[in-house]
Amino acid sequence: MSFQTIRKTFAQRTAYRSTLEELRSLPMSTRIDLDIAGREEQVARRAVYG
Repeated sequence: MSFQTIRKTFAQRTAYRSTLEELRSLPMSTRIDLDIAGREEQVARRAVYG
């Protein structure tokens, strides 16, 4: 595994965790309105990894 790959993987993981925390911090009513309640991990994964 090259240094570039490790760096990219680390950056993606950091972005995933940050995105997931942001989604989880939204009020439940907002998550329901956005239709992501209970699917925060899936939404964060798709946002970061495609």
